[in-house]
Amino acid sequence: MDALRLVAALMVVAFHYTALKGGWGRSPKEVFPDLEIVTRYGWTGVEVFFLISGFVICMSTWGRTLGDFVVSRVTRIYPAYWVAIFLTAGVVALWPQVRTVKNWDVVLTNLTMLQQGMGVWDVDGVYWTLFAELKFYVLFAVVVATGVTYRKCVLFCGVWTVAAVTAPSVDNEMLSLWAMPLFAPYFIAGIAFYLIHRFKPTALLWGIVIMSLLLALHSVPKRVHDNAEGVIPTWPATLIVFIAFGLMALISTGAFDRVQWRWLATAGALTYPLYLLHQYIGMTIIYALRERVTSGWLVSGLMVVMLGAAYVMHRCVERPLGKRLRSALQKGMEEMRRHSVAPEPAGAARKPVTSALPLMKDARRYEPAEPDRVGAAAKSSDGA
Repeated sequence: MDALRLVAALMVVAFHYTALKGGWGRSPKEVFPDLEIVTRYGWTGVEVFFLISGFVICMSTWGRTLGDFVVSRVTRIYPAYWVAIFLTAGVVALWPQVRTVKNWDVVLTNLTMLQQGMGVWDVDGVYWTLFAELKFYVLFAVVVATGVTYRKCVLFCGVWTVAAVTAPSVDNEMLSLWAMPLFAPYFIAGIAFYLIHRFKPTALLWGIVIMSLLLALHSVPKRVHDNAEGVIPTWPATLIVFIAFGLMALISTGAFDRVQWRWLATAGALTYPLYLLHQYIGMTIIYALRERVTSGWLVSGLMVVMLGAAYVMHRCVERPLGKRLRSALQKGMEEMRRHSVAPEPAGAARKPVTSALPLMKDARRYEPAEPDRVGAAAKSSDGA
């Protein structure tokens, strides 16, 4: 899973660096006449992210309370995001040749990660996917609030699928905003894949996966049109989606359970900071060096530099800041719970304890909460 996550991130990076005009100042077909034919489909890495997210979020919420879920998500996505905003804004403000920031009010609004809902521009182009993730978290929080179970997850998948297929045919912006018809099939399939992994494959779960795959493939032509200049074939994007679903099927059924290489967990941890940092900062660097370094070496070296920056971000920001934020939020949750208990009415007499019901001899056993991340990194102290 971590390896697939890293591949998806590198696909997006390659798309931004070699298939977009970006910092090159001319068509990428002129700069990379052979490579661009492949990397122009790298945006499908976003679809893979959403597929993985459905799996991981369902896994990480099992046995957890809504408060635990909120703390987990906030401490996972915000620390690196806040630092990335200021880094990106600083770079494009100092060197605005490729992108610029309209004003610092935009930067401050971006700190909420809710800027799209407020009609505010993203500081970096990749942030639009984070808003889609947030909406998924809010929707799935309804399940978490009532206790995550097999039946509730299946019901959630069914209701969301109905909403997603209905949204395009009705004139309701609110439904379209929350149903996310283009991306809902990936989140839903990810949830079904986790149920297959946790329990066992059934016709019901495979039916959800196949339905989601068909709906995802239906949206591929639109996604190709939105991410390409001119008319290009859609079958490569369709093939990538097929492969992603196939790999998730193998992962969920245990085909890769023996693969426990520790470096994969570290590689997976780099994907989020890499994703946050690479686009506008990378394009600005390309613009500055495009006449001094050959295009192939420039892109290769820049990807290595961005991976190094992602590692520094993970070690120096995500882990320490996430740990402190988690501790503070957990204390806040405990304080809220402590003061949310309804006080007994004044003068009310305590009811005597009776033995009308037999006492349980053994305490109930609940399954421990599962970690957020798949692989060895799940055992790290930061809980990321």
